[in-house]
Amino acid sequence: MSVPAYDPGPEQFQQFPPNRIIVIHPGSLYVRIGRASDLLPVKQLHCIARKRRPDGKIYRDPFVPPSIPKTKELIEELEECRLQISHTLQSCMQSNGARRYATPPQQIAAFNRRSLPEFVSDGEPWPQVECDIIVGDLVLDIDPELAYNIHFPYKRGDFNIHSEIGGSISSVLNDLYTIWSSIIEYKLGIPLIELVKYRCVLLIPDIYSRSHLKCLMSLLLKDLGFGHCFLVQESVGATFGAGIGSACVVDIGDQKTAISCVEDGISHKATRLRMDYGAGDVCQTLSWMFHKSAFPYKNWNENIPRDVMLMRNLYQNFCHVNLDVCGPQEKTFLVDHPGDIINKYTLQVGDECIISPLSLFYTDLLKITGPKTTKIQNRQPSDPEDPFDAEFLRETGRKRETADPTANESQQFETANEAQPTNNADEDIVVDTLEGGPGDIVSLAPGQVLGLDAAILQSIDRSSSEELKRKMYSSILIVGGGVKVHGLNLWLQNRLALQIPYTYKTEQLEIVTSPKDIDPASTVWKGAAVMSCLESAIELWINQSEWNKFGLKILRERAPFIW
Repeated sequence: MSVPAYDPGPEQFQQFPPNRIIVIHPGSLYVRIGRASDLLPVKQLHCIARKRRPDGKIYRDPFVPPSIPKTKELIEELEECRLQISHTLQSCMQSNGARRYATPPQQIAAFNRRSLPEFVSDGEPWPQVECDIIVGDLVLDIDPELAYNIHFPYKRGDFNIHSEIGGSISSVLNDLYTIWSSIIEYKLGIPLIELVKYRCVLLIPDIYSRSHLKCLMSLLLKDLGFGHCFLVQESVGATFGAGIGSACVVDIGDQKTAISCVEDGISHKATRLRMDYGAGDVCQTLSWMFHKSAFPYKNWNENIPRDVMLMRNLYQNFCHVNLDVCGPQEKTFLVDHPGDIINKYTLQVGDECIISPLSLFYTDLLKITGPKTTKIQNRQPSDPEDPFDAEFLRETGRKRETADPTANESQQFETANEAQPTNNADEDIVVDTLEGGPGDIVSLAPGQVLGLDAAILQSIDRSSSEELKRKMYSSILIVGGGVKVHGLNLWLQNRLALQIPYTYKTEQLEIVTSPKDIDPASTVWKGAAVMSCLESAIELWINQSEWNKFGLKILRERAPFIW
């Protein structure tokens, strides 16, 4: 019997070669861009330097969340929190059963004051900079004395919008266009004119603003000129990258920590949380503690990009949560800045290398970079382009309820309860599960910032069913560049084990940090690459003509997340 030839239909619904799909994962510090067929993406600083006009205003985004003025009250709070963590560590045991002990900072400071730099060699001069616009890692090669403004288009995991020069939405989109197109052209070797033959997957935050998504779709399809594209939430990308069907995803970035419960490729809206802290803030607490103990590199300055990158490297290389490491440790590091000699420094460190990463649990230490908030996804303003959005559904839903007051009351009660995840007074008037209260992205409790363990418990607790909660407690996935601290997952596991409600303790609590040996900072990117090659992704693609014709409506219909 002859089998009829398979006709895959129009070009859009055919499998597309992975080497012609580009995956973009923007972050507050780095952007990762690569082909879906690549093992790893190209990683570059997500920033741009533009030459200032002779009379132009000076503007420079910092390379780390800036520390706030250290008032007497702030220093007391930081010191109190540091001592609290120190006492907790002293009450812990080492694996051999011996008690831990801490070396007083004064003793370490005495050593560091005597530590003098060793000359290694003459350094290189600053490279000659000719261009008006410089992007990515090359921004570090600009002499700080030169007249360049520096912009990071993302901050705290979202658009970096502010009232200074370069802070409007159009400026942010212009910067994104320049950075991304430059990496695609010069790092991936793809001429921009060819992009119409390519497709793009863009990773977006779990807690997003629809107006920003609209801008990003236009940037990809109209300005960059990709043939097709679709958007994926970061937490969903993480589960695909880890090869896990369902998980409570904890994404520790540089300036934000996002948590979301994902089940079969859908991020549950009520469970999404975003805290305004990440590895950059932890880095600042490390810097404060190093300077308390007489940091031997006296000229360190948080306003000099290369000094910040040096401190970030010390954080990555020295910090850990290993309770067997006790007492003072000697470490060395090089200071190699263009235009200066290369010096080697010897530094003695104590428990500050454990205390600083634990600031993710004891968030008072993170006050060094100012007050923080915890955000949740909430009702968003309507867009005239999308007449059948949630606002329309909410209004029609309300009318239907008025028309039939005897409709299944218990169902309405459950629905209302599900839609009231927060304790805001305004939330009592919720009608349906689609949205939960006025405003755009809402802060959970101003001034109160959840530590990592408390935020995970809060997120899972906001799940809609007991079954889902049980599933989430048994699978916690940690991704992002901020997680690369040895022993952090074990500390988190022990903290959660003590706090998980008794009902859910029957399951195995598993915390996954580097699934399939992928660098946790690239898990999300890898997941979007995997997802774009699946057969089921074929119907997600949105092409240029569809976007031009339908705009937001097509995104709501086709996006792989509930709009």
